[in-house]
Amino acid sequence: MGDWVALLRGVNLGGVNAVPMVALRGLAAGLGWRRVQSYIASGNLTFRAEGQADALAAQLRAAMAAAMAVDVPILVLPGDTVRATLAACPFAPERGKDVHVFFLWSPPVINVALRDSLIAPSETLLVQPTRAWLHAPDGFGRSKLVEKLDKVISGTQMTARNLNTLRKLVQMLDEAGPG
Repeated sequence: MGDWVALLRGVNLGGVNAVPMVALRGLAAGLGWRRVQSYIASGNLTFRAEGQADALAAQLRAAMAAAMAVDVPILVLPGDTVRATLAACPFAPERGKDVHVFFLWSPPVINVALRDSLIAPSETLLVQPTRAWLHAPDGFGRSKLVEKLDKVISGTQMTARNLNTLRKLVQMLDEAGPG
């Protein structure tokens, strides 16, 4: 039985794809997952379960579609991958909300010219095969790069979490303990 993190893309944003976290935890428990915890309403779960990442994501996605009529992409990652992601953060910001990690479903295609035309002098974007890091000290919501990131990074789906959320997910995994 492994420790996992499920990252739901595009839930509870502006009234679209409403997913109550209590109901989401109940669905996950109904799949036989144990120690299910959620963190904030943006679709973050930690849990323990048997299986493979893709199969676990498909199970949760199907359960959500059937029970809630919400069909969104879900990325399930082993707990150790999430821990390693946090440990590999290339930035040491003053505020955790200034750094976002974009988890990528598959290796991306980068539009370098568009990136270069949008990125602010204070911003740094580091793209890797399974994740992209954005340090935006002037504010994530103000970033012109963020507005068009799906055009800069294409060929894959992605979902973002700020460094504060990533830290909290690792803390939840660690507090759940072994076994």
